[in-house]
Amino acid sequence: MERQNLWAPWRIKYIQGLAASSGCFLCQALASPEKDRENLVLWRTEHALVMFNRYPYSNGHLLVAPVKHVAGLSELSEAQMLSLTRLTRDSQRALELAIKPHGFNVGMNFGRCAGAGLPEHMHIHVVPRWSGDTSFMPICSDTNVISQGLYELYDQLAEVSQKENLPQT
Repeated sequence: MERQNLWAPWRIKYIQGLAASSGCFLCQALASPEKDRENLVLWRTEHALVMFNRYPYSNGHLLVAPVKHVAGLSELSEAQMLSLTRLTRDSQRALELAIKPHGFNVGMNFGRCAGAGLPEHMHIHVVPRWSGDTSFMPICSDTNVISQGLYELYDQLAEVSQKENLPQT
């Protein structure tokens, strides 16, 4: 079987950023509300924000993070925990309405050895899933195929949020 390449040129920014990290991308996004769309911040509340993962595992992969820069759950107040939970629920709802996934993976990674790409600022991953989305690509070539652009989906979720009275920025 002849080897073929599937180009994913947007990944180079992530790969280069691993070595040249310029701080916490969540805190940087929090500090610039005027750039929410550019930074892919979908919603913000007093205690948390929801933003797109720039390097998603699946179309619609969202991150729900506390405003407070903390590494773990034990450092959050009850109000902060409740805000994270509500935004996780609302993220699922918006994605269900906009792109109709068949299911979700929702999870957290604490510590680099557990898979946390940003271990200093905890966050929740909300990953839409579809039947058959694991097909042959990840198994044969460690590749994911993302079928929609981030800004296109950002606009779609912003519209759904407004119609359904979900959080707004």
